[in-house]
Amino acid sequence: MAKMWAGRFKKEVDEKVNDFNSSISFDCVMYEQDIKGSIAHATMLGKQGIIPLEESELIVEGLMGILEDLHSGKLDFDMTAEDIHMFIEAELTARLGAAGKRLHTARSRNDQVALDIRMYLKDQTKEITALVKELCETLCDLASEHTETVMPGYTHLQRAQPVTFAHHLMAYVQMFLRDIGRLEDTYKRMNIMPLGSGALASTTYPIDRVMVSELLGFTEPTQNSLDGVSDRDFCIELASAIATLMMHLSRFSEEIILWCSWEFKFIELDDAYSTGSSIMPQKKNPDITELIRGKTGRTIGNLTTLLTMMKGLPLAYNKDMQEDKEAIFDSVNTAKLCISTFIPMLRTMRVLKDNMRKAAAKGFINATDCADYLVKKGMPFRDAYKITGGLVAYCIDQDKTLETLSLEEYQKASELFSEDVFTAISLDTCVKGRNVLGGPAPQMVKEQITIAREWLDEVK
Repeated sequence: MAKMWAGRFKKEVDEKVNDFNSSISFDCVMYEQDIKGSIAHATMLGKQGIIPLEESELIVEGLMGILEDLHSGKLDFDMTAEDIHMFIEAELTARLGAAGKRLHTARSRNDQVALDIRMYLKDQTKEITALVKELCETLCDLASEHTETVMPGYTHLQRAQPVTFAHHLMAYVQMFLRDIGRLEDTYKRMNIMPLGSGALASTTYPIDRVMVSELLGFTEPTQNSLDGVSDRDFCIELASAIATLMMHLSRFSEEIILWCSWEFKFIELDDAYSTGSSIMPQKKNPDITELIRGKTGRTIGNLTTLLTMMKGLPLAYNKDMQEDKEAIFDSVNTAKLCISTFIPMLRTMRVLKDNMRKAAAKGFINATDCADYLVKKGMPFRDAYKITGGLVAYCIDQDKTLETLSLEEYQKASELFSEDVFTAISLDTCVKGRNVLGGPAPQMVKEQITIAREWLDEVK
C-alpha cells in the first residue's frame, strides 16, 4: 500500500522497517472508533464550509459503508497498511476517489490516534466497570447466604479472631467498590476530546471543536494542542486502576487457593472451574485463580511500561508513544478475561460451612473476648491480657481449649470468672458481640450488604 506521506521521500521504505513501524496488527481493534471519529470530523468540515457539503455527506456515507463491511466480514484489514487510520483512509479513497482525499483536511494522525485511543478506552473502561459491578453483586448475593457462617479471621496467616464468611467476602466488595471509583475517575479525565489539536499546533482552518466533541459524546475539547497530542496519562491512569483491581483479585485468588487445599478445605470449586493432574489422579487444582494471580504481574508490568515509555519524552508527539496500545490493550483484555471467569467460578463453588466452624473453634481465636470479659468485670486490659495469655499457655500444655476448661480452672487464674464466661467466649457470642459499624456481627454485615447494593445501583 502506498504511503500517505510518501511525497517527500525518493526511496521506498525498507520492508523490515515497514514491518517494524507498522501498528495495524494491534490498532485495528480501534476501527469502529476511527470511523466514528472520521464521520464526526467530516460532518464538521461540511458544516463549516471547509469542504463542500455534498462531499462531506459522500464521505460520511462511504465511511458508514466501510464500517458495515468490516462488521459483516465483507471487508478484511490490509495488514500491509501502516496503521488503522491509513487503512480506513486508503479504503475510502479507493471507493470515492478525490472526495475521499478531503477527509484528512484540518487533521493529523497525531490528534486522530489520540482521539481513537480515548474513544476505545472509554468503551473498555465501561465494560470493565460493568464486570466489576457484576462481581460485587455476586459477592453480595453470596454474603447474604453466609451472614452467620462463622470462620476464623487471620493475621499473619495465623488464626486470630472469629468473623463470618459474609464479613470476609464484604471486605473484598469494599476493595472492588473503590476500584469502580478509580475507573469512574479515570473515565472522567479520559472523556476530553483531542481532535483539532493537529500535529501539535492546531490548524488554520475554521474548525468547530465543540461540535465534534458533542457529536462524539465527550465532555469538552482539550484546552492545549500540545497536550492534546502528547498526553497519555489517561492510559497510565487506566493501567494503574487495572493493576490495583487485579492486585485485589489476586489477593482473593490466593485465599481461594488456600481455602481449596486439604489443609483448609473451606470451599470446593466446581469441576467446571478446576483442572486435574497428568500423573496424580487425586488432584483437583484451582488453576483459574493461579492464572489470575500470575496474570496480575502482567498488568503491573504494563503500568511500568507506560510510565517508563513516557517519562523522558519531550513535547509533542514521539513514535515511542505507539507503544502505549499493546500495553494498555493487554491490561484491558487481561482484566476482562480474569473477571469474567472469576464470577461464574464464585457462583458455582461450594462453601463448606462445617469445616469453617471447626477451624474457628481451634486456635484460641476467642482469647481476646476472654480478656474483654475480665475488662468488663473491672480489670485493666493489660492485666486481663496477661491472665488470658496464661490460660492459653495452660490449655496448650494440657491439650485443652478455652471452651473445655472448667470453671474451677478459670477461677484459679482470676476470681472474676463466673459461669457466664462460657457464654462470653462462645463463637456466636464473639461474632454477634462485635455489633459496631463495619464489624462482623450478622446485622452489621447485612447493613454492609444493603449499603453496597445501594451504591452499586448508582453505578452507570
